[in-house]
Amino acid sequence: MGGQCSNLGRCCGNSSHKTAVLEAPPHVENGDNNDITDVPAFREYTLDQLKSATCGFAVEYIVSEHGEKAPNVVYKGKLENQKKIAVKRFTRMAWPDARQFLSLISVCVQRNPGETQPMKWTMRLRVVLYLAQALEYCTNQGRILYHDLNAYRVLFDEECNPRLSTFGLMKNSRDGKSYSTNLAFTPPEYLRTGRITPESVIYSFGTLLLDVLSGKHIPPSHALDLIRDRNLQTLTDSCLDGQFSESDGTELVRLASRCLQYEARERPNTKSLVTALTPLQKDTEVPSHVLMGLPHSGSVSPLSPLGEACSRKDLTAMLEILDKLGYKDDEGVTNELSFQMWTDQMQESLNSKKKGDVAFRQKDFREAIEYYTQFIDGGMVSPTVCARRSLCYLMSDMPKEALDDAIQAQVISPVWHVASYLQSASLSFLGMENESQMALKEGSNLEAKRNSPSKRK
Repeated sequence: MGGQCSNLGRCCGNSSHKTAVLEAPPHVENGDNNDITDVPAFREYTLDQLKSATCGFAVEYIVSEHGEKAPNVVYKGKLENQKKIAVKRFTRMAWPDARQFLSLISVCVQRNPGETQPMKWTMRLRVVLYLAQALEYCTNQGRILYHDLNAYRVLFDEECNPRLSTFGLMKNSRDGKSYSTNLAFTPPEYLRTGRITPESVIYSFGTLLLDVLSGKHIPPSHALDLIRDRNLQTLTDSCLDGQFSESDGTELVRLASRCLQYEARERPNTKSLVTALTPLQKDTEVPSHVLMGLPHSGSVSPLSPLGEACSRKDLTAMLEILDKLGYKDDEGVTNELSFQMWTDQMQESLNSKKKGDVAFRQKDFREAIEYYTQFIDGGMVSPTVCARRSLCYLMSDMPKEALDDAIQAQVISPVWHVASYLQSASLSFLGMENESQMALKEGSNLEAKRNSPSKRK
């Protein structure tokens, strides 16, 4: 990784929430961090763009720890060009000063590995090295303060490489104010002065080293007592038995102790962290996803008949498969209509859908589009109707409209593989082959999860 940062987009809207977006960064090899030239430019997103990327801020897209109950919620998302992002939605109270959004930097896109197995020692060492490199890079770029550095700031990209979330840079005021964390883990100088310094970041990094070693969030004062008493067995995660040498463990403990020194001037700087952690690395040639016990992001589940048809842009086969699927995937989709709408418009809308289905089977795509549009404009919600109209648009050589409908189908039903497959076909017709392959892979993986034994129980 080397320390790396890429620019962050922000959202401006009139809602009661402010939203920050993390885009996947370019890969940066170890070396001179100051030579990075492929950092994407800062940009703004509309609220509608972020709603589309997160399927309307769908619950299924939440990746933050406490779900939708948290005051500030993190969502995974995907832009129209298939680029994956992380979106953090803040309450207005969390960000009363909108100017704090003007200088945000990002280094990651979140990936939830979905595994509960303990992380191996080798991977834990890689995590802390990559984070030290990221902090060194940020320091070299003048971003010397990082707030509330802890294990929850560690994210993983599609290759399972560790990344440092930049949400800790958001309150990076020049005078070191605006810092909040659990008091048991707060740098001592902050308790004395109410301000943090670059050395305070090192103190927080020391607490992170303890997390890596112990597998728990141990208060520094307690950990230092264990270290002074040479009670390292209590400090060490039992899941790591036999995975590292005594000398490596001692070196990591020594580094954590230096970071946690009471006097800030006695702590190492970010460059010293990188220098100390680099020799401890093992199996550097082994990809992170292997160390994590996860499949490579490039691997794709075998394609189903619909996936194959979309990959070949075989519209006739796609038509036959969608017709056979019927409307079973609309189960659980609610239509929020008033009683008056139910009584006065329901029958008319259902008639439009039925006429659209007849035209769809008869391959009268223009007429099918007209009737399906009447159904949708009548206030009805159906991912299947959106999917069918999407295919009708493809049949009518209107791939942009087809893509819009496929995206809308995913907004309604976020984990529906059919929506991703239709996006893939639409993107391919638009000449966006890379994006098409990404959508195809996503559809295949969603379908595999849907058909897994655990999902069928």
